[in-house]
Amino acid sequence: MRRLIAAAALALCALQPGHAAAGSSQAGKSLLPAEQVASFSDKVQIDLAARGASVAIVARKGRRASELPEGITYTHVAFWVFSEIKRADGSKYNGYRVYNLYQDADAPMRSSVIQDSPADFFAGAHTLDAGIIIPDPRLQRKLLKVIGSPTYKKLHNANYSVLANPQTRQFQNCTEHTLDVLVAALYGTSDPARIKSNITAHFTPQLIKIGGLKRALAPVASQALTTQDHGAQIRTATFGSILRFMGQNKLVTKSYRLTPSQTLSF
Repeated sequence: MRRLIAAAALALCALQPGHAAAGSSQAGKSLLPAEQVASFSDKVQIDLAARGASVAIVARKGRRASELPEGITYTHVAFWVFSEIKRADGSKYNGYRVYNLYQDADAPMRSSVIQDSPADFFAGAHTLDAGIIIPDPRLQRKLLKVIGSPTYKKLHNANYSVLANPQTRQFQNCTEHTLDVLVAALYGTSDPARIKSNITAHFTPQLIKIGGLKRALAPVASQALTTQDHGAQIRTATFGSILRFMGQNKLVTKSYRLTPSQTLSF
């Protein structure tokens, strides 16, 4: 029972840098050989750049599929933004910066919004398999405006829950923050109440199946597994539910899986 709860705890977002647990990210020891992570990170960047993506939604796998709740494929989601990046020596190059929400390592009920590199992003991957959504060009432009504005951080709610209900403002996880930014861009608003109203009206979150007893014990396993913002059912934002929403509303230029050896359509 606790094993299932622990798996769910790692199913939706990453710990902040410095931890090497599955689902963790940027600093600390990679779960896979560093050279493989670096090579795959470059592959994803080159692929996105070749497709002309100014901004993309990218997801990674931090656990084995058998350890994830039904309906969950990827464990962490972030925006990748094509940027001019300055090296330590002052020189510059073009590449992608990753805009993440991470669970704080020393305060699991809190989170921070952090920028890191593609290699940092995949440092927490159990398997090198990226889920990618490239928004249509008009939406990309709208997203860039929001991400580059104070609205991006304004939409961050530091009260963290792995199973945050995207229809409320009580808690937030990485995928909900991604969704909030997406809806802010779509509706041209920075008003959290209006964003949540539109999410409730138009977005269908992913149902997470956790039995009643397991649900009652979840906060014992981890405070960040609270379900107090849910009703009878637990529903949360996931990469898959965001992809379905964007596809239904014709907001996607391309969506696909990228692995070291192949590109697969969803």
